[in-house]
Amino acid sequence: MLKKTFIVIILALIILTTFIKNHTKKLDEKIFSIKENINYLINVKELVQLEYNYLSSPSRLQDYNSLYFDNEFQYTSWKNIEIIETINQIEYKTLNQNGQ
Repeated sequence: MLKKTFIVIILALIILTTFIKNHTKKLDEKIFSIKENINYLINVKELVQLEYNYLSSPSRLQDYNSLYFDNEFQYTSWKNIEIIETINQIEYKTLNQNGQ
């Protein structure tokens, strides 16, 4: 009788261990998936925040222009900006500069 009880307890522990391992494996997969989603969202947030921080004000852009680009960029009024809808609207002024 003692042997049968011992065998039943061992089999129950083996079955219980199998269920616990399967459940923890599923939980690990969910945790990994959630962590990957969080990492992706953090990266997107950082990019959006970077864009907002660096492009939030014209004065800040002028400061970066003088700091990093030695004033290569110039101010243009928004009235002077044209919207190009087709490639045929582009004027190729610099195309023949090198004899091409």
